[in-house]
Amino acid sequence: MARCPSLLIAAAAAPLVAAGTAVAAFMVTGTHRTLNVSPAEARRRLPGDELLPHADVQNDRAITIAAPPAQVWPWIAQLGQDKAGFYSFACLENALGCQVRNADHIVPEWQHPHVGDPFPLHPDIVLRIALIEPGHAFVVSSAGGSAPKDMGFEFTWAFVLTYRPGEGDGGGATRLHVRERYDTHSSSVHALTEVTSVASAIMSWKMLDTLKRLAEAAPVTDQSQQPR
Repeated sequence: MARCPSLLIAAAAAPLVAAGTAVAAFMVTGTHRTLNVSPAEARRRLPGDELLPHADVQNDRAITIAAPPAQVWPWIAQLGQDKAGFYSFACLENALGCQVRNADHIVPEWQHPHVGDPFPLHPDIVLRIALIEPGHAFVVSSAGGSAPKDMGFEFTWAFVLTYRPGEGDGGGATRLHVRERYDTHSSSVHALTEVTSVASAIMSWKMLDTLKRLAEAAPVTDQSQQPR
């Protein structure tokens, strides 16, 4: 009987140990930085890279969607805390006060983002849209944004769609590449990004998976956005 409490403690701790082991493996192997991305894709120059030429941390995540860019772009165009959310784990985002509600449909009023528009992540943390190439690239930046205090780094977040005509069900497919770039200002902030990049990888995985499901299941009829 004396062993029962120990067994209960071990059972309760097992998920935490497993999670810690997974995080450690992620960080050691670097998987969190290049999730579903080939070395060539990670080296590829993307729109928005020029905005942060001295970035010292870069995370790349990608997915192939069996739909042309015209069917994927409307979901990207309405990204934002105050619009369609981020298609990720809203319960976790809201636990941090983000007040996000993920959309599961296209909202026409959200389909016209412009350079300079605010791009809130949280009611108190706002980035700015830095680059828009309809059907191809959506890039936001910390430049011109606002936060409660200096975050200790500069940041860009790019969503880049590349057309793959020989894939999909006749209409081609889209390779959606999401890239985060950080220009950290100190060794401590640089180290912190190692930890936050693991959380970002998990949230990005969910976001990409949701975008794939939404774009493939609900194609749009407007094909005005030409594939790139």
